[in-house]
Amino acid sequence: MDRNRTLATIGPLGLLLFGMAVVAVLAAGAGKGSAVKLAVFDFELEDVSPSAVLQGKILDSAEALHKVTSAARTELEKSGRYVLIDVSKVEAQPARENTLRRCDGCEAGIALQLGAEQSLLGVVIRATATDYYIMIRIRDARTGKVLDEQSANFAGSEEGWASGIRMLIRHQLLATPP
Repeated sequence: MDRNRTLATIGPLGLLLFGMAVVAVLAAGAGKGSAVKLAVFDFELEDVSPSAVLQGKILDSAEALHKVTSAARTELEKSGRYVLIDVSKVEAQPARENTLRRCDGCEAGIALQLGAEQSLLGVVIRATATDYYIMIRIRDARTGKVLDEQSANFAGSEEGWASGIRMLIRHQLLATPP
């Protein structure tokens, strides 16, 4: 008799726990399926520092920009909110020449051709040798509409740029609901 009572109690409890597990698995699968396909283009430099203006040339920061781009891609992919689309073989002139920031949203059309749903354009703006801004802009690849734009000011040399983009993404971009 006690055995039947135990089974009668455990049966509904087991069924409830099983149902909760199924719902959790379905919810986790639904979250992964909703990740946005994002084309993250290489970050660009806008050097408005006094030394660049006076010399009429931009200091070489290719390695620092590469680190910024890599850090941004890692943070975005790690979030689970985005699936990154490969942009390494883009032939469009503004992408090759790092002038997407000047093409009035053309990165959205390039992203669409790559199969992305959204594009991300990032710009590091060097104000002085130790003061810089990072701006990121996300556009809908189909319409070109700006979906999100974030920026922040940081202090430090270009060795800190990658850290700056990680902070901007974590504390501003990903802090807002999708």
